[in-house]
Amino acid sequence: MDELFDKLKKLIAEKLEVEESKITPEASFRQDLGADSLDTYELVYAIEEEMGVTIPDEKANEFETVGDALNFLKSQEA
Repeated sequence: MDELFDKLKKLIAEKLEVEESKITPEASFRQDLGADSLDTYELVYAIEEEMGVTIPDEKANEFETVGDALNFLKSQEA
């Protein structure tokens, strides 16, 4: 897809210990990728560190799918 998605996919695969092939923009962090609330918190922190962005808590709580996180990151690039 694109470089940002690839970077995000690698990070998610590493943090959640899932195969990259399972990670699609439509994949739900909790239902499809098996993340619990601690996993999602750690993932948000890792995304902030890796991508050099700040994700407000209220925004992070809205991340249901990989696409939600990706769209947020794309909005920060502008």
